[in-house]
Amino acid sequence: MKRNQNKSFLPVVAASLMVTNAMAQTDKRPNILYIMSDDHAYQAISAYGSDVSRYAPTPNIDRIAREGMRFDRSFVENSLSSPSRACLITGLYSHQNGQQQLLEGIDSTRTFFSELLQRVGYQTAMMGKWHLLCRPKGFDRYHVLNDQGTYFNPVFMSETSGGKYIREEGYATDLITDHAIDFLEHRDTSRPFCLMVHHKAPHRSWFPDVKHLGMYDNVDFPLPETLWDDYSTRGSAAHTQKMQIDRDMELALDLKVDSLGRPVDRFNSTIAEYGRLNPEQRAAYEKYFGARYERFQHDSLTGKELVVWKYQTYLRDYLSVIHSVDENVGRLLKYLDEHGLAENTIVVYASDQGFYMGEHGWFDKRFMYEESMRTPLVIRYPREIQAGSVSSEMVQNIDYAPTFLEYAGVKQPKEMTGRSLRKLFKHTANNSKKIHWRKSLYYHYYDYPAWHLTRKHDGVRTDRYKLIHFYGKGGARALTENRYQQQEGTREYNSYRWMAQSGYITDDPDIDYYELYDLQEDPNELNNIYGKPGTERITKRLKRLLKRYRKELAVKE
Repeated sequence: MKRNQNKSFLPVVAASLMVTNAMAQTDKRPNILYIMSDDHAYQAISAYGSDVSRYAPTPNIDRIAREGMRFDRSFVENSLSSPSRACLITGLYSHQNGQQQLLEGIDSTRTFFSELLQRVGYQTAMMGKWHLLCRPKGFDRYHVLNDQGTYFNPVFMSETSGGKYIREEGYATDLITDHAIDFLEHRDTSRPFCLMVHHKAPHRSWFPDVKHLGMYDNVDFPLPETLWDDYSTRGSAAHTQKMQIDRDMELALDLKVDSLGRPVDRFNSTIAEYGRLNPEQRAAYEKYFGARYERFQHDSLTGKELVVWKYQTYLRDYLSVIHSVDENVGRLLKYLDEHGLAENTIVVYASDQGFYMGEHGWFDKRFMYEESMRTPLVIRYPREIQAGSVSSEMVQNIDYAPTFLEYAGVKQPKEMTGRSLRKLFKHTANNSKKIHWRKSLYYHYYDYPAWHLTRKHDGVRTDRYKLIHFYGKGGARALTENRYQQQEGTREYNSYRWMAQSGYITDDPDIDYYELYDLQEDPNELNNIYGKPGTERITKRLKRLLKRYRKELAVKE
């Protein structure tokens, strides 16, 4: 998808000078290993200390935090998979890189940071979930899943497959790591590398590896204190969403309490996943989920008991899938150790956004509320990061590209609005010295009317406060605000048509309202204080800040 062909980050002459300067210091430049999962909540990483994670530890991801830095205020600019990935690869906000909605949009004429690393001698590789409607560029090697990918026996396309996707036998998390290690085994050892390992897991519908089926069946996870949130202080967006565990988490699609052979329409992704199982995998799945189905039928749960059962069952599958991710992070760390690469390799573990694990009664992401906007981030680099460091500064996924470019010796293009994290690596929570860093963040979500019916909104977050502006036409009327849903033949158009025909789209009201939260007094964001007496000054200041962001970033609603 090529758009804005007249735009380019770097003049040829400047790029050539950067190549020369960076190549001169090749022996000093670190390798980069960037590992990213899909929908991995920070609450599900034991390094962050949540009650749930104590029952489902992630020792290998924790090791990165223990030997490096844990970021306690890491956020995304748009809590949705493809937009988040576009922010990562371009270092730009969604409206700048074009990927505002899930299925369509990236401006592939924009420069990817991988291209800049490639120009200065880095070997670059992308393994796993790409999920952007363009070929991976700036990579010497790639081995990527088709769209979302499947957990079992997925298809991959590589730079040598002639544009074809080829089926491989096995579990996606293992296979992606296999290909990452293969790249490391066959790289040019005289050059630094940047290896991106993007897992499908733990994306919905949470299909554990056969060997991990039932590993948490004897665990009753603590219920989140906001599970029964009634959204009483919030506007209509919190009420019209479709991500409630109670109402919207599906028995067959999400919890797999259905006979595996039952015919379901072709849009049911569980059937697509079941259809990929080989005989051995299918036998294990039929045995395990058949028993779950029988128990479910016997218990006949209703009301709050059914909601709690859904929550527990969801977490057991979700956390089993994460266990595979953690195991494979361990495989990569072991490879670095055994080949003398750990000291000079920046290792990053992150997710493409946060995720709800029952907070506010929800699953999924999208909202600017904390569990969705906040994402896990741990980074290890022994040469510069003190082991066990913790950063409380606000960082964002648009910061990753500038960070990698700085270490590669490439001057950050002026169009990139993020900041290199390098200056934070030597600054810990125990360091009393003040550091000059950003004091606020901008967020913008665009993907409506679409899956989960989360309304469009943008806003600002400071150290203490969060102001969110919900806006836009409701239901089918919102199509006039969106580009691709009006273009016949696009994926956005086809997806919307199916949702409309199936009755998924509701006639939501047109909206234009604000919500304000005091994160110090109300960290769970239960009490919207917008318009309350005594908030006039902070409201005025945050609205002014939001207006400044929109103006400086040239944001159009």
